[in-house]
Amino acid sequence: MTNSPDAVSVEAVRSHAGLRAVAVLPLLPTLWLGMILAISFVEAPLKFQAPGITIPLGLGIGRLVFTALNIVEIALALATVVTLLVGRRSSTVHESRAGGLTWSLVAAVIVLLLKVVWVRPLLNARSDVIVAGGDPGPSLLHSAYVVLECLQVAALIVVIVFAVRLLLDAARAHALTARDTNSSPRS
Repeated sequence: MTNSPDAVSVEAVRSHAGLRAVAVLPLLPTLWLGMILAISFVEAPLKFQAPGITIPLGLGIGRLVFTALNIVEIALALATVVTLLVGRRSSTVHESRAGGLTWSLVAAVIVLLLKVVWVRPLLNARSDVIVAGGDPGPSLLHSAYVVLECLQVAALIVVIVFAVRLLLDAARAHALTARDTNSSPRS
């Protein structure tokens, strides 16, 4: 490899891509968390307080909204995983922080899968019965969904904390490298 200004090493490209990924990393789970908080903890309970809303209509709206939320959650989870993988390839990433972020992200994704694969289909079946005029009887499914949402919120907060720490570490390392590069004698 030559020392010309136009020559860019693979490692430099990987480092810059990793730094950009680490810079984006806190944004994705923050958006994911904000959507959960807004929809699950604000929109869902308020919907049934709207004048003229019936339970079947509210359930139909809820089903549409939560289906859309889950689709966006899956997209954000995938984007976060890909961004983390790209960021981990950077030499500026501390493995201990990346490990904590990885495990908390795994927890958030597992909870998402439990909601989408287990609880939502059961809730949809119950809402079908109610919309058809039936009474499915008492159930703890809504409580289970709320518990899962709370667990996911906690996991995402931990993901965000680790992602911000990772970003700060990477920025410090990048600044030190830039300072050392600028202060080294030129030959």
